Amino acid sequence: MYIAIEGIDTAGKSTQITKLAKHFPDAIMTKEPGGTSIGVDIREMVLSARAKSKKAEFLLFLADRAEHVHEIIEPNLEKMIISDRSAVSGIAYALVQGELDKKDLVALNNFATGNIYPDKVFLLRLTKKELEYRLSQKELDGIERRGWEYLLNIQDAIIEATKLLDIELVMIDATQSRSEITKNILNNIKDSNDSIS
Repeated sequence: MYIAIEGIDTAGKSTQITKLAKHFPDAIMTKEPGGTSIGVDIREMVLSARAKSKKAEFLLFLADRAEHVHEIIEPNLEKMIISDRSAVSGIAYALVQGELDKKDLVALNNFATGNIYPDKVFLLRLTKKELEYRLSQKELDGIERRGWEYLLNIQDAIIEATKLLDIELVMIDATQSRSEITKNILNNIKDSNDSIS
């Protein structure tokens, strides 16, 4: 099973990935962007907001995605794969930028991924109030400096992206305790595995 943990900055993705790694010690743990050696460089470029063109930023994400699927995802599809972000995020950011129409977005991502997408996406969903608080507690990167309104638009676009790609979406209230969020994710994975077997 290939799952992705999605959510806007400060939603707690990294925390949940760490917790899930303890429950699934044999799983392939990865992230996007940055799950490959090339991806590390691309991630640094994107987070530093060095690309002035939104199209360039989108194409950087696509390049990372193609390498990530080729190097990490495709060779391990028979295993449990848990990814911090996925193509869903890339499409969500592109939807908000508004540079490409939806049909082209999907086609370009199908090309980059070879039509390989997560079986299920878990969205850690934040409220405006909680997001504002969390942003106030940290030093902001290039994406976070775009503000809470931009990030909430991304959150809505993540939901839209799962629909465009026809991926199962599980929304989880990210204002819950960390352990409660982990429990919800684990129960959903267990239910999925039970229905498969």
